[in-house]
Amino acid sequence: MGLYILDPFGLVSLIYQCVQVLIFYCFAPRLPSQRPRQKPLGHVAVIGAGITGVSTASHLIGHGFEVTLFEASSEIGGIWSRVNSTSGLQINSIMYRFHPAVKWGKGYPRRDEILHNTEKIWEMYDLKQRTRFNCKITSVKRHSSSTDPAEGGHARWILNDKEDEVFDGLVVCVGTCGKPKKLSLPGEEKFKGEIVHSSELDDLDLKGKKVLIVGGGASGIEALELAVEKKADKPTILARSDKWIIPRLTLVDVLLGLQPFGRETFLSWIPELLIRKLHYRDLDEKMSPTDGLYTGTPIVNTSALYDIRKGRADYQRGDVIDVTETGIKFNARKRGQKKGSEGEEVHYEADIIVVATGFEKPSIDFLPQDLFPEDYVRPNMYLQVFPVVDSSVLCTNSTIKDGIGSFGHVHIGIMARSLMVFLMDEDARPRPKHMRLWVDLIRFIKEKSPAGALDFITYTELCIFLVSYLFFRASRIKYFFFVTFGLGFWSREGQYDKRGRAVGEPKFRFSLSKLVPGRKVLEEATEEQRQKQSSNGRVEEKDK
Repeated sequence: MGLYILDPFGLVSLIYQCVQVLIFYCFAPRLPSQRPRQKPLGHVAVIGAGITGVSTASHLIGHGFEVTLFEASSEIGGIWSRVNSTSGLQINSIMYRFHPAVKWGKGYPRRDEILHNTEKIWEMYDLKQRTRFNCKITSVKRHSSSTDPAEGGHARWILNDKEDEVFDGLVVCVGTCGKPKKLSLPGEEKFKGEIVHSSELDDLDLKGKKVLIVGGGASGIEALELAVEKKADKPTILARSDKWIIPRLTLVDVLLGLQPFGRETFLSWIPELLIRKLHYRDLDEKMSPTDGLYTGTPIVNTSALYDIRKGRADYQRGDVIDVTETGIKFNARKRGQKKGSEGEEVHYEADIIVVATGFEKPSIDFLPQDLFPEDYVRPNMYLQVFPVVDSSVLCTNSTIKDGIGSFGHVHIGIMARSLMVFLMDEDARPRPKHMRLWVDLIRFIKEKSPAGALDFITYTELCIFLVSYLFFRASRIKYFFFVTFGLGFWSREGQYDKRGRAVGEPKFRFSLSKLVPGRKVLEEATEEQRQKQSSNGRVEEKDK
């Protein structure tokens, strides 16, 4: 105990570890070995084996569904398997609990720890045997057994024209970051140094070299951090526009994400002023944007501003005019000047040019086009994740454009359980006209939002969406604790197949914990009913 008094951060870390174990025990879905012996509630296809896909699949497995996970590459992890080893969370891991079983070792884990947690969950829920690698989905079609969503039904799906495999539901988890976005710079063929993408810096020697980073977004800031860490000679960001950079402080990030309106309000000037005065300080004129904070995704970072302030790095705003043999000819603009406006022409020397233009947005063109009628395309979807035509399709974290808060958080489980409810209960299932009405209502409420109604949302706003819809229909209210906390399950009773599995009609039951009733209680009940069924059969035979 005396050691923790001397090292308060050690005590905080211990408390954090204990809290994570408690979260796992209380909220993690049942492991496959804990599930009762019953026929799966349905078969769901999950496209993408990144953190969202793996988490979603585990929730489905834990609540009695069968899952097949499709991954276009040869490994799990999604975008995290394609970035530098030094890439890590920009926000505190408290706000990035993509599954209750995640156990972080520190506040801002890097790539390898994130991948380790993803693989741990993938193995815990027996997803290895359910994953098909190098399997790119090129087409999704309705099966002939589909029913009409307008009449309370939903489609059943076949993937890549495999008619012998039919799925009751579909989850698209391709994310928002795909292949590295390659940007051609004017005159780049003349450059005698090396031009690389910001995701390719792991094995690059930057010590003592002049590094120019084209792009001032999250990728550019992260590349700047890494260049400083590798002792580059004053690496410099060349940004076309200024992005909001908020401090890497958990309390600040949580407070900003708690804004429930998802738009600029008459009070937004308060956090904007505080960030400029307390975070940017002397770099306000040099780097802070003129747009509102609640109009785009901010960058969460503290060290980049510190390095620039200390002269170890630099930041310039403007436009790339041309790439020369030895660097970049640049049009430096003042704060507030529009892109392309005439500024001061400057030449920056470089040994290495880093193109920090982020990643391409993965396509979802494999889905039927009629799922997205008129202007109801992503992100203008029911609860921002369900196409307004059919609630059997869920697009978790594949529709986000901009926002404040963590989108690798507890909402993954909430969305997965919402899909389960829609698949299991016709009365709780939204009709297409109601899903369109919901989108129209949000667009009406946020009509004057400068960033768009659903193009920009805060994390709190998203959670309000995902909880409030349960009260729009009386038949959904009983699922409130199941959707929000995972408290409840479906059990089959009355009939059994040759393998001893319960195959009767599933009935939803509320429970205060995922372990009450646990596997033992359920199996005892199942055995009792099996014996009763067998006894009834003997009586009927005797009567004959």
